[in-house]
Amino acid sequence: MAVFETNHSSKVLDDTIPLTCVIESAQNVGSHIEYIVRVQRGAVVENNWTIKKRYSDFVALDAELHMSNIELAIPPKKMFGNMEREFVAERQLGLQQYLNSILEYPLLASSLIVKRFLNAKSYSDNLRETALQHVSMIFRSEPKWEVVEPLHNLGWRLRKHYIVVKPYENPKERQLLSWNDYGPFKFLPAKELMAVIKLLPNLQHPFIAPMEFAVANENGGMVIRSFYEHGTLRDYICKCKPKQAHFLKKYARPKTYCVLETREIQRYGRQILEVLKFLYDKGLPYGHLHAGNIVVNRNTCQLLDLENWILGLPSYYKNFFVQFKKLQKMESIEVYSFGRLLYEMAFGEQLLKATCDTFPQHCPPDLRSVLELLLTSEACKNELPTINDLLNHPFFSSIVLPQSDKPIFKIPSKLKESIKSAKELLEKHLKEEQKLINQLKRLTKAKEFHMSEGEKLRRRKTKKKEKALENSKDDSSVSNSSTSASQIVGNGTASAGVPGTNFAPAAPSIQSPPPPPPPPPPLMSSTVPVAKSSNAPPPPAPPPPPPAASNKSTTATAAPSNDRTALLNSICGFSKGGLKSVKVNDRSKPKV
Repeated sequence: MAVFETNHSSKVLDDTIPLTCVIESAQNVGSHIEYIVRVQRGAVVENNWTIKKRYSDFVALDAELHMSNIELAIPPKKMFGNMEREFVAERQLGLQQYLNSILEYPLLASSLIVKRFLNAKSYSDNLRETALQHVSMIFRSEPKWEVVEPLHNLGWRLRKHYIVVKPYENPKERQLLSWNDYGPFKFLPAKELMAVIKLLPNLQHPFIAPMEFAVANENGGMVIRSFYEHGTLRDYICKCKPKQAHFLKKYARPKTYCVLETREIQRYGRQILEVLKFLYDKGLPYGHLHAGNIVVNRNTCQLLDLENWILGLPSYYKNFFVQFKKLQKMESIEVYSFGRLLYEMAFGEQLLKATCDTFPQHCPPDLRSVLELLLTSEACKNELPTINDLLNHPFFSSIVLPQSDKPIFKIPSKLKESIKSAKELLEKHLKEEQKLINQLKRLTKAKEFHMSEGEKLRRRKTKKKEKALENSKDDSSVSNSSTSASQIVGNGTASAGVPGTNFAPAAPSIQSPPPPPPPPPPLMSSTVPVAKSSNAPPPPAPPPPPPAASNKSTTATAAPSNDRTALLNSICGFSKGGLKSVKVNDRSKPKV
């Protein structure tokens, strides 16, 4: 479910959300090759599915889009060898580029032809028949008009249908009926929505096309207004008529087009700004400003389709202004759309990018200054001017509008509160969608940076350095282990009493306790005198004191060896003759 879709309209698709395609693989099914295409809808990762298409399906799609006059390079046919692996891989790459070029054009991407090719399940219903049924139900309670003919593919909206009708009171007059299902952004409650729709025919403004009849039911809304034979401002720029052909043939890439003079741009721009200011003063947003919603009659332009915002329809330029964090208020959206309208009037073609930083050299300086305020990347990242700021700009303030009747449009205060709440909900959901899109942009940039050739080279160099450092550490550890082994061998020899060794032991330098003193000599019987010999060697010297703590490492090795030597010398030098005799009292033990 898209961000703007709420519970009451969870089944309503936003047809303006862009689709992206990736041909993941190709499989041989026997008689032909099938290409598996993964389609992603918007920024929500879960909104994706796979389709299987043959090359002949792409050829049929290209035949339908040929009327747009846009050059789409589809891979050529091949009679023999079209099942070989190398050729299939090459064709897959060409078909991927073909899909990318289609989705780059907003009119092509939004057409029912492309939608059904990529998402046949969601666009399988017969939308025209359903719309005629809804109109017939309304005409049962309003039997004032008669259907003359339906106008298919008049506009770019898939769910908006046009029918030429005539009133019974004046059969020669031709009027245009438009029916549209509710869109995904319908935030007005049903009761308040129907009340606002019924108020629209009462609106009187010199720069707003009047409505003959407007009504809404549980399925959508219907509006009847005069039929303009010469068409809209876009028809005038593209030099075509409304009933001439499919909208792709008229508007995608017209063979000839005209541009408006600077004076006309100033006059029409001033009139449009006056309408926007009037609507915002009344608390009613517009949100659908583009050349297809403007008619020109005797140097006066008038706005169409005020009901679009009330019915919850997405804006024509929605995919562009959701890319900027600063374009979150309805007034900012109107100003941005106004800038794109000026571009189309000045240069005769629609701007296919979100921003424009360079303009043709023949653009007048005053007009260039306005476009730079509205369409440059720097301007869209910051706050755009308000409607009042544009009215005070020299390019528009120099135009003096003729005196006309005062505009009239009364909205009850209760409905104004409902409209205000609905506008705030729309702005809130717009902010949430912008947040998702910005997150997707950051992830995409990070992925592109991670997969770039420079980053891959940097990672390879870093890996080599880490590996070299690891190898040097391994060599160092091997060298240290061999040195430790030799030290251990040397310490073992020194502890065995080999003279001339000065190696320190590998064991901890904890001082061992001194050895116990030698045992006393055996006691003699009291009746046996102890002989005294002058030739006996002197008694052994007492053992040396324990070593000082400052020479722990050396003493720990040498002290046990010296004590052991002293003990052995004492035992070997013992002689009975050297013992002295002592006097022993009765019933007492001898003393040595």
